[in-house]
Amino acid sequence: MHHTTQLPDHRSAAVRTGAATAAPPPARSGKRRRPTSTQWAAWAFLAPVTLYLALFYAYPLYRNLDLSLRDYTVRSFVQGDAPFTGLANYRKILDDPTFAPALLHTVVFTAVCLLFQYAVGLALAVFFHQNFRLSATLRALFLVPWLLPLIVSASTWSWMLNSDSGVVNALLSALGFDPVNWLTSPSWSLTSVTVANIWIGVPFNLVVLYSGLQSIPASLYEAAALDGANAWQRFWRITFPLLRPVSAITLLLGLVYTLKVFDIIWIMTKGGPADSSTTFATWSYQLGFGNLLPAFGPGAAVGNLLVVAALVFGLVYVRAQRKQALS
Repeated sequence: MHHTTQLPDHRSAAVRTGAATAAPPPARSGKRRRPTSTQWAAWAFLAPVTLYLALFYAYPLYRNLDLSLRDYTVRSFVQGDAPFTGLANYRKILDDPTFAPALLHTVVFTAVCLLFQYAVGLALAVFFHQNFRLSATLRALFLVPWLLPLIVSASTWSWMLNSDSGVVNALLSALGFDPVNWLTSPSWSLTSVTVANIWIGVPFNLVVLYSGLQSIPASLYEAAALDGANAWQRFWRITFPLLRPVSAITLLLGLVYTLKVFDIIWIMTKGGPADSSTTFATWSYQLGFGNLLPAFGPGAAVGNLLVVAALVFGLVYVRAQRKQALS
């Protein structure tokens, strides 16, 4: 009697395996997946920030844009029936004889303030980075101008630069020089407000740049010193390149702040005399609120030019940072 050994059917097993593999996935349920508790928590934390940005940033920007595109008067501002004029307000400020001087003053004021605030702040940051005795105390004293309210700082500078009773002219007279009309002379008014703003902005640059210096490893300076590098070479080859990211954000924040400086100029000179210290910030306020018949539309148009300028420089910074991250 012959016994037949039955071998396993590998082909049928493969077929069965293939059939199992090719089996269609289970049909998706028509119900959407409900948010998890983590997602609800994320939305809960995001909601206050979103509400704050919408109320205090997005809506004011929208209202300012609407003001610049309509012919608003005091009556229409209250009743809300101002006619739409398109870009007429922008053409009006471009044709205004104040536009060119205000643009020049804004560029000069911003550029000079940024240059000196950054240079002096960087020099002080490197100086205090030596961690000598009383370094922390002196660094804290340098923060006083930044901590004072702007109205106090501007009033103090107005008193110091007063033509008759200011301490600056008193010092010049003691040294044998003629007094200078710092705030009432068209030749000196812009210089005066620029110096005051530089004094106020230096502490901010000092704090940010000093924190950037703290992140540079000391071993790099030790290795450079062993290689024979002097103090200037260590600064130029190590400190300055490694501070570029911190320097970029410092200059950007300083630019945005300086473009919109109003308090200091208005308290010290009110943009005068003869518009010699008028910038876009003071001109926008003067158009909208400084006259008996306010020009809300042109004033908002000037303000929007400042917003666009700050936005352009912000986008340039973001683009530069993205290129640096990819390289």
